[in-house]
Amino acid sequence: MVMKIKLKALIIGLALLAGVDPALAQIPIITSFSPNGVLVCSNLAAGSVATVAGAASLAGPWRTNLAGLSGLAVNAGGSLTVTVPISSATMFFRVLDKRKAVQSTTNGLALIPAGVFTMGDTLDGESDAIPMDINVSAFYMDTNLVSYSQWEGVYNYATSHGYTFTNAGSAQTINQAVQPVETVDWYDCVKWCNARSQQAGLTPVYYTDAGLTQVYTNGETDAVYVNWATNGYRLPTEAEWEKAARGGLSGQRFPWGDTISWSQANYFGDPNGYAYDLATAVDYDPAFSGGDSGNYPYTSPVGSFAPNGDGLYDMAGNINEWCWDWHGTPYGQPTTNNPTGAGSASGLRVLRGGIWAVGAYVSRCAFRSDGYPIDAGYGIGFRCVRGL
Repeated sequence: MVMKIKLKALIIGLALLAGVDPALAQIPIITSFSPNGVLVCSNLAAGSVATVAGAASLAGPWRTNLAGLSGLAVNAGGSLTVTVPISSATMFFRVLDKRKAVQSTTNGLALIPAGVFTMGDTLDGESDAIPMDINVSAFYMDTNLVSYSQWEGVYNYATSHGYTFTNAGSAQTINQAVQPVETVDWYDCVKWCNARSQQAGLTPVYYTDAGLTQVYTNGETDAVYVNWATNGYRLPTEAEWEKAARGGLSGQRFPWGDTISWSQANYFGDPNGYAYDLATAVDYDPAFSGGDSGNYPYTSPVGSFAPNGDGLYDMAGNINEWCWDWHGTPYGQPTTNNPTGAGSASGLRVLRGGIWAVGAYVSRCAFRSDGYPIDAGYGIGFRCVRGL
């Protein structure tokens, strides 16, 4: 019996090491695992937040939505003790240190780990966000919204290399370079992703033919074909976006917990309308509205607030973000493994994340906005992802 326990602890430790970014200097180590499921992990970053992931096999998929095993506080000594459920669905475990995940970035991209998560929630009765377990492969995501200066750099490259756009993009004029780009429609963003890929020497993702030979560079067409296998830049799927927004937490309204305040995101405060809204007045965020001085729109510079558990900024509030998917229900279409969304019957593409001009309810992780792909108003922007 002792030998079996030791062997299982070793296997669990190997599972942990297999899932850790080798670039990280400090690797968490599962030091003990008792027959009744008490797991002890050391070598974590003191004071960080950890999540215990479980899987039925070393090959995964790894679940990060185990009840009571996310958002765990690591003690001052850098260790964590927790009781985990052992069943046929969770025979192997690993620990994800969220402070380390924040550091695991390259060129402004954060690595979002693979795993199963619960998409949607029942906290506020959303009829189109019925929870479903979704498996998502690992991917990289921009830590920040695409800023105006970043948009301009790729836009200028694109227009000098045969691309055309319907909208030139705009941004708040105060600190304009670091404000999120707005007034870009879905087609603009998809073509911009292709141009960003080509500028970086990567293979584009979007094409206008099923054979993937004609790069999408001009016009506005819904007949866009995707090369999911390439590592070029693209819009996130809705499932990728929500998994990333939650930052390893499960069943919470926002990327950090169940309440929201102006210290955490840029949104229109309405504490009278929503018990979870801790804003101090019914108003725009005063840090960015300038007392209604006319500096409209009232966006905040990208990265103005603390990141979530995966090192991503502005996943709640500031501006809505285009996703790849057509809006539809239920989740998990056409499959719960890396879903790419419903068909085009709705005519609407998914928008996620919330907006500076609207109340806290739209900044919730499970809230689904949508828009016609030609929509390009204030409060609409995007960020990119890349495959591994």
